[in-house]
Amino acid sequence: MTKRFGSFTALDHVSIDIPAGQFHVLLGENGAGKSTLVKCIMGFYQPDEGALAVDGRDVAVRNPRDARALGIGMVYQQFTLVPSLTGAENLVISRADAPSIIDWKKEKARLAAFMDRMPFKVPLDKPVSALAAGEKQKLEILKLLYLDQHFLILDEPTSVLTPDEADEILGLLRGMTQRGELTIVMISHKFREVMAFGDAVTVLRRGAHVGGGLVKDLTPDAMARLMIGDTVIRERAARTAFASRPTMLELAGLFADDDAGRPAVDGVSLKISAGEIVGIAGVSGNGQAALVEALAGQRPLRDGRIFIKDKPFEPVRKDFDRFKVFGLPEEPLKNATAPRMSVAENMAFRAFDKPPIAKFGWWLSPGPMRARAAELIAAYKVKTTSPDAPIETLSGGNVQRAVLARELSGDVDVLIVANPCFGLDFASVAEIRAQIMDQRNRGAAVLLVSEDLDEILELSDRVAVMSEGKITYVAPVAETDRTTIGHHMAGH
Repeated sequence: MTKRFGSFTALDHVSIDIPAGQFHVLLGENGAGKSTLVKCIMGFYQPDEGALAVDGRDVAVRNPRDARALGIGMVYQQFTLVPSLTGAENLVISRADAPSIIDWKKEKARLAAFMDRMPFKVPLDKPVSALAAGEKQKLEILKLLYLDQHFLILDEPTSVLTPDEADEILGLLRGMTQRGELTIVMISHKFREVMAFGDAVTVLRRGAHVGGGLVKDLTPDAMARLMIGDTVIRERAARTAFASRPTMLELAGLFADDDAGRPAVDGVSLKISAGEIVGIAGVSGNGQAALVEALAGQRPLRDGRIFIKDKPFEPVRKDFDRFKVFGLPEEPLKNATAPRMSVAENMAFRAFDKPPIAKFGWWLSPGPMRARAAELIAAYKVKTTSPDAPIETLSGGNVQRAVLARELSGDVDVLIVANPCFGLDFASVAEIRAQIMDQRNRGAAVLLVSEDLDEILELSDRVAVMSEGKITYVAPVAETDRTTIGHHMAGH
């Protein structure tokens, strides 16, 4: 299969054979072609060359409706359920033959018989908005099974789940493939899941099929080498020990509301020392995003105080400069950049009113701005056609690098990062985590908010769990484990 977008070849003669009943994993960096491949299978894209064969015969998939007719369905990274409707209503309206007037007595009887055959249960009488993230993910999968889809494509299906929920769902799906009830293709970046649940792996790099095979014959190191090719991975410095670590950042009883006026951050108190990373774990939607927004000045605090070196801090520009507070928010293209402005201009947001970029506090000098941007682009390996290119033209990993270059190019006392590696490729993840660890080793206090528990455990000195807007558990990483953290993430 080959797919081109203008002069760019996103897929270059990729061939994959997936036997019935196999749990097959697609691996690759960002831009490797994984999403393009599955979108060709689903009918969102039409390949320029190549063919798709189902059950040994060539088929034409012109749109997702054709894919559905062939028994091919996809679970996307973002939920596609209607939040205000119940689980039962979401299932029934997803059918192509859904009646305009629904006989609920008859439909509920059919749904009950369907659920009796399923390996996992979800309450179908509750609105989807009242379901936990794990239940929503189960319902997304149940919807495909309800529609009689036997070939499932899963796009990063565990990114919103606790470790226990992820293992439960993947374990049940693996059981269904072993019984010959399903065939699964999963896009994942998590080698632990690949090794635990996958039967076979295909690795894509720069649009080409570069290797793979049976999971039992591969190691994580071998798969990583296939993914990154000749890319040089930066070694992260060893964790530096500090004899004395004064409190650098203190959150004292923070309260904040969501956009609807409901409590989102509920009495959060936390202290972070100099030279320490505290990781906040939690299932998406438990107040972590609101907390980061409050610390960044994007969401007002209803109550509570923030202290840096025991002095009151307000999240406004002059205090960010004065206290040397920097950050990398979630979705930086949306939350930390002006997308249509150039890379150089975005990199100057911290210094546009200071010499040498500014004279008299207001006269901007493009020359020094571009020169400084060129230095940062080289130092942080930002791939861009020019410092004058709009930052929205960069890949996700390079937007992250550009924002990090801006935020980490000076002295840092406090660093606040949120899901810094979500959806990024292997090499970008290694580079960004190395940068975070470097700041910790230089004595910065780092607050790391992440939905990736592996990331929390790899980087943090202490871990805190946020559930329903509260910090419900805090422990040194060396004194806890995935299971304990997972139970607290689930509210137990």
